[in-house]
Amino acid sequence: MVTELNPTKLGKREYWDDVYSTEVENFETNGDEGEVWFGEETVEKMLEWTLENCPADTKPYVLDIGTGNGIMTVTLAENGYDPSRLIGLDYSEPSVKLARAVANGRGHPSIRYVVSDFINQTAPAPVESESGGKWDLLLDKGTYDAIALSGKSDDGKTIVSRYPPKIAEALKSGGLFLITSCNFTEEELKEVFGAPELGLTYHSRIQHPTYTFGGSSGSICSSVAFKKN
Repeated sequence: MVTELNPTKLGKREYWDDVYSTEVENFETNGDEGEVWFGEETVEKMLEWTLENCPADTKPYVLDIGTGNGIMTVTLAENGYDPSRLIGLDYSEPSVKLARAVANGRGHPSIRYVVSDFINQTAPAPVESESGGKWDLLLDKGTYDAIALSGKSDDGKTIVSRYPPKIAEALKSGGLFLITSCNFTEEELKEVFGAPELGLTYHSRIQHPTYTFGGSSGSICSSVAFKKN
């Protein structure tokens, strides 16, 4: 059974607009690129997984959902991925402004950043038609966590319940989805994204540091990958 989280300010667009507006000001003042959500070690682990499972020489189309300051897309570009095939998406306009500034500052102006609500709008398509409008790789570093704090829509259903079908819809056959979460366990992520109707199957996982407390062990966060059938 997957835990249903109580809504908090982290599930509201206004909160993230305020956060990234401040970070844009900081970047313009002193070049501070902003907080790396879940830390740089997590970014490195996600990069290592991507290099192994979706290599740069295959020229994949990659969509980073909830891009924040864009550090995930920039890191991919710095490690051989074609920046013109990378898109960072966020529903917060200040986030996208910051991501563009960070990418430009790092010498990767051709990475695309798009203001879009992944839940309520059609996901942006890759630039070239050869992809069939679908993505080779979708990345999520904390976005599912934030959406899970959004509460319910007018129909009484949780907003986050609309996220997994959107993931399945955006992936091409054989495409991969890598998610990192600090609010949900590996087993919970498998239950949600491995639901038969989605057409996604468990692919692999990333090992994170573990801790033991009260006789139980666990990880600070969970990273799980799924493949589209």
